[in-house]
Amino acid sequence: MAKRYLILEDGSAYAGEGFGAGATTSGEVISNLNLLGYQETITDQIYHNQIIIFAQPAIGNVGINHDSYESILPTAKGMVVRDVTNISTNRLSRLSLDEFLQQHNIPGISGIDTRHLIRKLRQQAGPMKGSIVDVADAHAFDQLNATVLTNRQVDQVATPRPYPNPDTGKNVVVIDFGLKHGILRQLSERRCNVTVLPWTASAQDVLNLDPDGVLLSTGPGSPLDLGAGVLEMIREVQAEIPLFAIGLGHELFALANGAELKALPVEYHGSSHPIRRIITNDIIYATQGQGYAVIAKSIDRDRLITTYVDLINGTVQGLRHRDYPAFSVQFFADGAPGPHESRDLFDEFMEAMTAREG
Repeated sequence: MAKRYLILEDGSAYAGEGFGAGATTSGEVISNLNLLGYQETITDQIYHNQIIIFAQPAIGNVGINHDSYESILPTAKGMVVRDVTNISTNRLSRLSLDEFLQQHNIPGISGIDTRHLIRKLRQQAGPMKGSIVDVADAHAFDQLNATVLTNRQVDQVATPRPYPNPDTGKNVVVIDFGLKHGILRQLSERRCNVTVLPWTASAQDVLNLDPDGVLLSTGPGSPLDLGAGVLEMIREVQAEIPLFAIGLGHELFALANGAELKALPVEYHGSSHPIRRIITNDIIYATQGQGYAVIAKSIDRDRLITTYVDLINGTVQGLRHRDYPAFSVQFFADGAPGPHESRDLFDEFMEAMTAREG
């Protein structure tokens, strides 16, 4: 493995060993605290244009398998790990991590003190840019500092055209903001006949398909960059059809119903995160991929009810509309990767669609 460097916009450089592709890339540097599920993480479109630092010290030991893709074409900009291995005894493995990253032109760098890097990111106010390069010279830092990160992430990863995921049950429209396949798997397990629409779809585009329910998907970037048209679509659709929103979809659902958002000082990405379900006062554990949070004081209590709260930072994790069968959660209800305790939210969505028929 060739020597490579991770450089950060604060002028620091970290030497390590390269693996995967030999590409030079730049992106926002974030940390992920998952102990398992690196394949699901690296293929999740919420990590579009991001370099992911993994807290788990050993990465690669279960290889890559057919069942754990969250998108067909991953668009993360790189991975940073303490140790990498290409030896796997997992019977489902079809590729090594190194081979997978080479196929998708994603660079990796190992031999890095990831604990130090994660502490640095947590002390940093706001996002930090970084690059994986061959030489950490002045030119590399100039190139990094000149890099402008896009705010059109959803445009770059969401489908531009509708497509079906057929079955024989409920007709569900999924609005794609950077859809992860775990959502489609959960709907398929419930025999839903799914049509995926672009995020630019209007309310009339949705209603023309006569769906039993609508799901707003997860996705990358800021919900504040998507414009008023999306919010108007949500307001019109929620009044007609049961609606379930996840991740970025949850944030847009909140905005559409008058709430405000704030950017978190540090993005949180990890699993087994404790969430309190308010109605029962029990605790579930879920997977998070959160850069924005609903401001609790901004919630219009005549329209929305808070249903879930984060036990670590106190942020709003779930909302429900008082007048319509519409609800949302910030965390990944599909549990890919991570705990499966929140998958019953898909059953709740199914019940809302059945109740509408009755």
